[in-house]
Amino acid sequence: MIRALRHPARLVPSAFLAFILVGTVLLMLPIATESGRAAPPLTALFTAVSAVCVTGLVVVDTATYWSGFGEVVITALIQVGGFGIIMAGTLLGVLVIGRLRLRGRLLAQTENSSVRLGDVRSLVGQIALMTATVEVVVAIALAARFRFHYEYGVGEAAWHGVFHSVAAFNNAGFGLEADSLMGFVADPVITLTISAAVIIGGIGFPVMVEVLRNTRRAMRPRTAGRRGARISWSLHTRITVLMTGVLLAVGFAAYAALEWRNPATLGPLGAGDKLLAAFTAGAQTRTAGFNNLDVSAFRPETLLATDALMFIGGGPAGTAGGIKVTTFAILAVVIWSEIRGEPDVAVFGRALPAETQRQALTVALLGVAAVAIGTAVIMLDTGFGLDQVLFEAVSAFATVGLSTGITPDLPPASQVAVIVLMFIGRVGTVAVAAALALRTRRRLYTHPEERPLVS
Repeated sequence: MIRALRHPARLVPSAFLAFILVGTVLLMLPIATESGRAAPPLTALFTAVSAVCVTGLVVVDTATYWSGFGEVVITALIQVGGFGIIMAGTLLGVLVIGRLRLRGRLLAQTENSSVRLGDVRSLVGQIALMTATVEVVVAIALAARFRFHYEYGVGEAAWHGVFHSVAAFNNAGFGLEADSLMGFVADPVITLTISAAVIIGGIGFPVMVEVLRNTRRAMRPRTAGRRGARISWSLHTRITVLMTGVLLAVGFAAYAALEWRNPATLGPLGAGDKLLAAFTAGAQTRTAGFNNLDVSAFRPETLLATDALMFIGGGPAGTAGGIKVTTFAILAVVIWSEIRGEPDVAVFGRALPAETQRQALTVALLGVAAVAIGTAVIMLDTGFGLDQVLFEAVSAFATVGLSTGITPDLPPASQVAVIVLMFIGRVGTVAVAAALALRTRRRLYTHPEERPLVS
């Protein structure tokens, strides 16, 4: 039993299930609610899964239903879930790189981007330092804003700063305001600070480390006879940074264009506030889940665009969910290469191995299947429309936390379906990646080829 759990494909889900169980028990304690009565098991389980899987979907209002103890438990679960996913993704990368090196299947990387099995202890320390630094800076900025601009009490301002900082960096989407960020839609300090934390956490720890290392090397003073260090990014970092920028721009443009005249969202705001709100909304689709606009009032076209952005998600080995920007980019390059009739699939002058293409296709199609099944289950159990249910299913699978407002009204069976989607979307992608990467094996023979009709 213990030996079987050593495999990452089993260890990661088992570890998260353990945290969810502990969180559920703690949230069922009478001290965890404002009323002093024990929370129903399903409510506690839903909240624990949403926190550990850093989603943000809730069936009860966080600020009014849970006590201070309950909010602390939720914060701890978010931190464990976010930090654990980073660790799982990063250490999985280390493990895969180690296996592939032993088999001679990984091209040599530059010193900055290579990771060795002996670096695990250093990685843990760097992840912890990175997490603490970003969260502390964001918490201080938010607390100061709450204290001096909105005149919160010292303790309340500090707690709001810490809670929202942890939730933002971990892309969780939990908030202590009933309307999330809608009350701060025109506040650039709060919305941009939270958006920055969301983007940094969602871009992925390997990318953050590589960018920082290259930046430090580039800033070293030149000595006599020695040229300045040349910045060199790995293919993974190039794809992740490029796609992050592209999707942020697409999200910003989509919200600005589709909601500009909507009287229930951007319509009443001034031009500058509209641009700020559109950017913030686009950033939150990177699986963060804070809503600065009324999602239930979005146009159908906006809901569909949001579905697509949420499903893609953020960077691997970070706090974001979705199928990940690298998966989407790989599939896009495969399609483009096929359209052009290219014999190989290459990006930035590097060929993509066939197994990488298959893994990307597998992750994407499994994600589509999970969302489709979840949507069908919820629609059969409720009377909500397709737009609302599909949005809820994609948000759960991509661990976003945005909702059109139907989450508290879901019957028990649909809540269980959402719970399963959140767990699969957050933990399943890592487990599937581990299973696919570590089960690669060579076959000493080939089958005869035959081409079925495709069109």
